[in-house]
Amino acid sequence: MFYVFLSICCSVIVSVLLKLAKRYQVDVYQAITWNYSIAIVLTWIFFRPHLIHLQGAPVAAYLSLGVLLPLLFIVIATSVRLAGIVRTDVAQRLSLFIPLLAAFLIFGEKPNSVKITGIAIGFVAIICLIPWKQKRAVRRRSTNSWFYLVVILIGMGVIDVLLKQVSKVTTVPFTTSLFIVFVLAFIVSLIGLIYLIYTKKTKFSWPHILIGWVLGVANFGNILFYLKALRSLANNPSIVFSTMDIGVIVFGALVGLLVFREKLSRLNLAGIILAIIAVIVIHYPEFFQHIGAAIF
Repeated sequence: MFYVFLSICCSVIVSVLLKLAKRYQVDVYQAITWNYSIAIVLTWIFFRPHLIHLQGAPVAAYLSLGVLLPLLFIVIATSVRLAGIVRTDVAQRLSLFIPLLAAFLIFGEKPNSVKITGIAIGFVAIICLIPWKQKRAVRRRSTNSWFYLVVILIGMGVIDVLLKQVSKVTTVPFTTSLFIVFVLAFIVSLIGLIYLIYTKKTKFSWPHILIGWVLGVANFGNILFYLKALRSLANNPSIVFSTMDIGVIVFGALVGLLVFREKLSRLNLAGIILAIIAVIVIHYPEFFQHIGAAIF
């Protein structure tokens, strides 16, 4: 569980760094671009990817992830700034509904009443997290922020589906696939950065390379410790999934409330509790099925 704790800390640190970006006038796009450069180096050092035999590699999934990852990173950064750490972290964790819906609608998995209940609770949690009672100016900004939260919810879910497809390919190790995706994400981000500099919409800044590397270390640490946790608890992956999701929601909420003084109503707090319940229900359907059978 120590690895899970470290993964949770790294995940929340990423959100904190993105939250601090505006305060210290950090160009988020440059930081995100260089974040992938250090992720490439760290993946090579820790995982030693094999790039010789790539037969059967899911090229379409690689390309999709290479484009989606940097784009969604930018959306997450904007969401953290507008909606706050708490709501952004909850949106990322509730994105697990998308793979579940995909399993039912695309991959032909039979609907499970407990999982459907979990999805329903999750949607109620999302509704509760909407800032209904706020001043007009703040409400207008929050309304705009919900566009980004919805994109995060859907985008993270799509990325999760793509990563599951990549992990099912037995001919290419998952860590090798991860390395390739990071390389593609860096290329896409770098092309975008060169365009922004060429059109004079931004100016290249050397310090942003170091800032991006700090962000990249935290981002990679999240992945590294998450994979180590899955290996150490190989027989109980649901414990890793649920603890990770719940931990990020709770720890992110504490940091948002105590450090950055993000304002949440009682309804918003109820939404956080419902989000945690939804995660537990989805990750432990058998437990709730037994309870249902005992009651009825």
